[in-house]
Amino acid sequence: MRRVLGVASLLVSTLAWGAPVPADDVVELSVANDPTVSFRLWFKVGSQDDPPGKEGLAWLTAAMLTEASTQKNSYERIVDKLFPLAASYDSTAGVEMTVIHGRVHKDNLDEYYRLLLDAVVRPAFKAEDLERLRAERLSFIENTLRYASDEELGKAVLYDKIYAGTPYGHLGMGTVKALKSITVDDVRKFHREHYTRDNVVIGIGGGHDAKLVSRLRADLGALPAGTPPVAPKPAPRLPPGIKVTLVEKDSASTAISAGFPIDVVRGPREWYALAIANSWLGEHRNSSSHLYQVIREIRGLNYGDYSYIEHLPNAGRAGRSQPNAPRRSQIFEVWIRPVPNATRLFALRAALREVANLARNGMDLEGFERTRSFLRKYVLQYATTTMERLAWALDDRFYGIEGSHLERFRTLMGEISKDEVDAAVKKHLRSPSMRVVIVTKDAAALREALISGAASPISYESPKPPAVMAEDKEIASFPLKISASDVEVVKVEELFQE
Repeated sequence: MRRVLGVASLLVSTLAWGAPVPADDVVELSVANDPTVSFRLWFKVGSQDDPPGKEGLAWLTAAMLTEASTQKNSYERIVDKLFPLAASYDSTAGVEMTVIHGRVHKDNLDEYYRLLLDAVVRPAFKAEDLERLRAERLSFIENTLRYASDEELGKAVLYDKIYAGTPYGHLGMGTVKALKSITVDDVRKFHREHYTRDNVVIGIGGGHDAKLVSRLRADLGALPAGTPPVAPKPAPRLPPGIKVTLVEKDSASTAISAGFPIDVVRGPREWYALAIANSWLGEHRNSSSHLYQVIREIRGLNYGDYSYIEHLPNAGRAGRSQPNAPRRSQIFEVWIRPVPNATRLFALRAALREVANLARNGMDLEGFERTRSFLRKYVLQYATTTMERLAWALDDRFYGIEGSHLERFRTLMGEISKDEVDAAVKKHLRSPSMRVVIVTKDAAALREALISGAASPISYESPKPPAVMAEDKEIASFPLKISASDVEVVKVEELFQE
């Protein structure tokens, strides 16, 4: 095994840079028998810090650190150097948190460490790298998001609408106009102001020793000093009633997203109570959840139907809750994966009816017991590796949770009562306001159907049981109370333009 660290190198690092990152800003997860070392460097910056007119700058800056050249190596050379190490590093840029993360075997630690440190401390910020990364993001917005991902498109528009006028109120990746305006000087300035030694929390886990922690603290002292101001916490205010945005798109199916802000985030006991109700209603990718049963299993309208009390990035690919996407403000969200255009209004009514029933009646005892038992076991799957556990530990720091959220989650599944769940549901899911985003074809016809309030019956190719047919009549006439002023129609090509 290579000799990784030494007193001499540590002394050189300490003398060469400014003050080291404070010991209090280290989240350490030592695992003696882990042959790898995991790094997660959390910078307290995200898309909420994008300057007006430069939306997407936070995302581009993070990419310029992990997908671009350093002062010592071109990006192509970095990739060549990382390949034989069987390692890589990457960035995850969210609304409030940007994480530079990577993992390497201890035998390759020394060489990997130098590459990772160069990426964070000595980026080159070359114009050609910026042009490449800008082009990738423009292509994603203009082609993939608009025309190849109706589900992610609807979810993105929903967040934009709910958080309009707040620091959360734009696509994290940016807008077409803003991305085109970003310069290398913009990136340099943003990096200098936000990637400081006073604005980083070091996450390190696995088979490392104390010397590595000290070395990393000292080497990150090469970053400039300074504590940037914290963006104000969003305070979204929605008008009462259901407000609908119809995204006009020539599509064979319809994607639906709906939601409203909630005043609870991870940590308080009532969040865990609400998590039980949400899991029962629409646990992500869980075929036993209620929305899934009502819309897909019984009626076969689509692939899946889910609900959330926390933002889940890349929901189409994610198998379960993801760490390192924390937010001080969250929404309750319902995601109806694409349904046939002919059943779009029926599916919307079915979903909103189930949310209303839960908010009004609470959970049934059998569903409460079953879901609480499921979550107590399921939470063990959230963090099966050192890298994942380290990510959740950083979230604990963000939310100010003493100990471990995952351990608290599991413990409380044996303590929380049905009364607590029902109280949390009535408090947080009885919103007088809701935003709905529907990506669909022939939006004008759907607009008229929504405004008219007329029933939206459904038919099947094969007979359904009498109980289902009776419930269908209730769903088809479920009142939405939407007026002409509550519905806007936008063309897909206009989204995220500026």
